[in-house]
Amino acid sequence: MNYHQLQTPNRTIMTPGPVEVDPRVLQAMSAPILGQFDPTFTEIMNEVMEMLRLVFQTNNKWAFPIDGTSRAGTEALLCSVIEPGDRVLVPIFGRFGHLLVEICERCGADVYTMETTWGTVFEEKDIIEKINQIQPKIVAIVHGETSTGCMQPLIEIGKMCRQQNRLLIVDAVASLGGVNIPVDDWNIDGIIAGTQKCLSIPPGMSLITYNERIEEIIQHRKKVEYGIATDEDCKQNDSKTIQSNYLDLAMLQDYWSPRRLNHHTEATSMIYALREGLRLVLEEGIYERFGRHQYHEKALIEGIKGMGLELYGDLTCKLPTVTCVTIPEGIDGESVRHFMLEQFGVEIASSFGPLKGKIWRIGTMGYSCRKENVIKVLQALEAALIRHGYEPNRGQAVEASLDFYEAPRYSKKSGVVQ
Repeated sequence: MNYHQLQTPNRTIMTPGPVEVDPRVLQAMSAPILGQFDPTFTEIMNEVMEMLRLVFQTNNKWAFPIDGTSRAGTEALLCSVIEPGDRVLVPIFGRFGHLLVEICERCGADVYTMETTWGTVFEEKDIIEKINQIQPKIVAIVHGETSTGCMQPLIEIGKMCRQQNRLLIVDAVASLGGVNIPVDDWNIDGIIAGTQKCLSIPPGMSLITYNERIEEIIQHRKKVEYGIATDEDCKQNDSKTIQSNYLDLAMLQDYWSPRRLNHHTEATSMIYALREGLRLVLEEGIYERFGRHQYHEKALIEGIKGMGLELYGDLTCKLPTVTCVTIPEGIDGESVRHFMLEQFGVEIASSFGPLKGKIWRIGTMGYSCRKENVIKVLQALEAALIRHGYEPNRGQAVEASLDFYEAPRYSKKSGVVQ
């Protein structure tokens, strides 16, 4: 059989991830491969760590990527910290809270949960009350829940965890780079993000940072592989060894430290992509980037309302990077999605669990978060609904969005309306 050269179609990707990759990131990935211990490459690794600290808004020593999608970073952090029998509290307000529970259980934790209706979040005082009741070692929680489009407040929870010497570990996969998350100011001990969402880098890497409180636990569990261990390494107590080899943060620390102790073969081209993606975030300015995400989110919301559709969930806790839309009664949501993809090349997402078939999720993340994409997704959704027998307010979606875009904007930099 003859195989043709790979040619993928151009798509307008408006899902909660993966999203369109910035062309400058794709260009960076075409750079020549370097050996993983080439001084040029190790300097690139150092630069990545420096830029990650800036994007995470932290002074933590450790900030580096894990080769593997966001779930790999979540497992790496949790399995490196949790010892069998450790008590962990997981507040659940969507699919990925359940994922945290599953990973913690696989690590042997004694897991406690609390749940709220999908489309809402918790009052911080309720979580704090549960913390006082359970006395966990770790509170593991999602910040931006893509399955419901909701964002959990964390400031008071972080303060309480720090006061009581508990660890706060946060899943910020859907929010880092699109929403303000000052890691140090919020007293977050460990946090996980992904490349494929607001950073507009291809899927395949998870980003983490953690402080000295977590590092101390990891160091007590450290074990170096037999094949590369020195005599001094072999003296370390391995009675509490981290269960995973590939996701062992103690060994990954050595790999990303000046010691450069070999652990795995680094994903060279993805490191190039990550460096460029982080550089672009810093070039734009992190607060300017947060503002851009909020700006296009509002334009999308105006268009959805103009079409006559309803937003799903409690808007007081809405995640700016994901907008959930209630599927009109009698409409096959999957058929609409397929029509949009086939006829317009526009992709949006459905949801999971109790929301399967009930909502669409539209992402405005990273490079996908721009005016032409917002207008195109509104056009495609309106046309698809009409073809499926639903009568929206014809033409009003784009008009409402354009009205928003054409309204004067207040610039914090200049102090004038533009």
